[in-house]
Amino acid sequence: MARQSMHRLLVAVSASAWLILSSESHALVEILPDVSLTVDGRAIQDHRAVVSYPALREIQAAFGRAEIAVQKQDLDQLLQFYAKAYNYHGLKPADVRRIWDEVFTHYHNLSSTHLFSEVKVFRAGSQLRAEITCTGGLYGTEVQGGAHITLDSWLQEVHYLVHEDGAWRFLGNAGVAPSAEPVTSSPHHPLF
Repeated sequence: MARQSMHRLLVAVSASAWLILSSESHALVEILPDVSLTVDGRAIQDHRAVVSYPALREIQAAFGRAEIAVQKQDLDQLLQFYAKAYNYHGLKPADVRRIWDEVFTHYHNLSSTHLFSEVKVFRAGSQLRAEITCTGGLYGTEVQGGAHITLDSWLQEVHYLVHEDGAWRFLGNAGVAPSAEPVTSSPHHPLF
């Protein structure tokens, strides 16, 4: 099992490195070839069954819609990706709006990468939830200066999602929030 995890990590790091070095705008929401899928505690092994699992296809589509909104800098459309109860160490949907607005003001040609290596779908009371282990990044070009930069990157971060109002929505991430950022800084990482 440790060997499989190491292979997944190497695939994710290699793909991320290639994408970070690429100077073109890209959109990538991908289920890695050796993804692990667990549904209500039951592992699904067959890759075809994994990639065709309805909830996983819906989750991938939700990230895809968010990516299109990022590329179009459509704040209202992007915010539909966030759950009503979104909370990342105190950041709520209003904070998400403000931060994305700052990102859209200072960067253009935005894109992100999401490489799913582990997916867990389960019921929590009456809600359908998912935990997605993801490697990726948020990229853009500075409005001033024109440099293509990585605004944020993550390695095997756990994204929490909930099925709400007929769609998969982002609840937050596992991990620690930035603690020493200046007030004017945009903490991009919690947002995606």
